[in-house]
Amino acid sequence: MSSIFTKIINGDIPGRFVWKDDEVVAFLTAAPITEGHTLVVPREEIDSWTDADPGLLAKVMDVARTVGKAQEAAFAPQRIGLLAEGFEVRHLHLHVWPAYTPKDFDVHSVDRNPDPGAMDAAAEKIRSALRDAGHAASVPEA
Repeated sequence: MSSIFTKIINGDIPGRFVWKDDEVVAFLTAAPITEGHTLVVPREEIDSWTDADPGLLAKVMDVARTVGKAQEAAFAPQRIGLLAEGFEVRHLHLHVWPAYTPKDFDVHSVDRNPDPGAMDAAAEKIRSALRDAGHAASVPEA
């Protein structure tokens, strides 16, 4: 059975994508810790990061770093959070989010009902920062 992430990747469920290439995608999570909270996901369904091919894992991490840099430019946070946990969805993914205080690292303090307009705006800020950084080829239109 396909994971919810595969359904988002395939377009069966809508997603706010900020990155797409042949191996990895990134889209905003439906339950953000902070504005701009993004998931970086390989297209291939892999249960855990420890099961990933080292080259693909390096690619996922590189995209996470690139998205994190764009979040720094777009939101000016103090830090960028990074987490690989995979309890809710058994498909390798990295959480990348702007953090302003240590409280922003409480992964149980998510917004389960974020404003759709604010989510669209956050996605566009990240896409714009990625384009400005020279990654336009991997940045999808809204």
